[in-house]
Order: sequence, then C-alpha cells, then structure tokens
Amino acid sequence: MNESAPKLDFKDSMYATGRRKKSIAKIWLKKGSGKIYVNGKNYEDYFKRSNHKMQILRPFEIIDQATGYDVRCNVKGGGHTGQAGALVHGISKALVQLDSNLKATLKKEKLTTRDSRAVERKKYGHRKARRSFQFSKR
Repeated sequence: MNESAPKLDFKDSMYATGRRKKSIAKIWLKKGSGKIYVNGKNYEDYFKRSNHKMQILRPFEIIDQATGYDVRCNVKGGGHTGQAGALVHGISKALVQLDSNLKATLKKEKLTTRDSRAVERKKYGHRKARRSFQFSKR
C-alpha cells in the first residue's frame, strides 16, 4: 500500500480543472492544513525542481493562506512545467469557487486565466517551426 499519501476525505471539497500546454490537472480543494498531493504523492516528491514547488504554492501565498487548504489532484499529459502550470490554474479556479472575494486578487496576478501558449507546429520546407535551411546565393 502507498504510505506516502494517506487516504484523505475530499467529500465536501471544490472541484476545478486546470490546463497548460498539453497538461490537464483535476483539482479537489478543501479547508485543511496545507497538504498537497499530486497523483497520490506529496507535491515535493513529485516535483523535483524548486521553481515548480514555488509556482504551485503561489496562489496560496497571494491570498496569505499558505497552510489553509488541502489539495488532491490528478495530473496527466505534458511535462513537469506544464503540469505545474495546470496545477496552479486549477488551484486558482477552485479557490475562486470556494470564496468569490478572491477573484480580483487572483485575476490581477493572471492565475485564473489559462495560459494558451503552446508549441508552434513545424512547417514544411523548414527545419523547425520558423528555422529555415541556410540560403546560398551561389
């Protein structure tokens, strides 16, 4: 049995979905003690890079509730950076559902808006999306 994530009761929680690049995060948020579980693991074990960990805690720091909520989420698709961004988006949306007074604060920091930037597709006749082959006049 997985001992890193104890069975948490999320019956009276808020649900939200966050997206970034190809990643989708399903978030369940409720009042609690600041535990964050990603795919059954503690978020510090799941995300190794410190900037991802800081990014995930950012919505809670903005509203001065660093240890006020418990989060359980399932993340799939994309890489770790996209997954961290999807998590932040979902947490922000769930916080707004829980308390609508936070909407202005989180919207000002652009956390409730989906970051729609994605990888540009490769075009034919080019090496990459915009990089062309070297031009030779002679």
